[in-house]
Amino acid sequence: MRSARERTAWTIAVVVLAAGAAVAWWKADLWLPQARPWAEKAWGQLMRPGDDSLPPEKKNAQGAAAGARGDASAPAPQLRKCVQEGRTVYTDQPCAPGGQEHKVNGEVTSFPRSP
Repeated sequence: MRSARERTAWTIAVVVLAAGAAVAWWKADLWLPQARPWAEKAWGQLMRPGDDSLPPEKKNAQGAAAGARGDASAPAPQLRKCVQEGRTVYTDQPCAPGGQEHKVNGEVTSFPRSP
């Protein structure tokens, strides 16, 4: 049996924990928007099985399937700078007839897709 002092300590700990949970629930609209993305990311990482958790026969099958599909991260398309009649167009396609292809200087941070 626990001593009176130990029971008191456990009772205080449980009451403090319950009070903290009640305050957190009451104020959830203040802290939940900031915590939700972090919690979803952490939950996803916890629930995603790693390669080391698969049995050997599944690892081989998964590797063969990935090889059949091709590389998941295809290389980015080669960016081209085409100048035609004083107008500059950036594209991943060959330049239109009459246009001159120039070297792309620096980096292009956005590459919109045409509709």
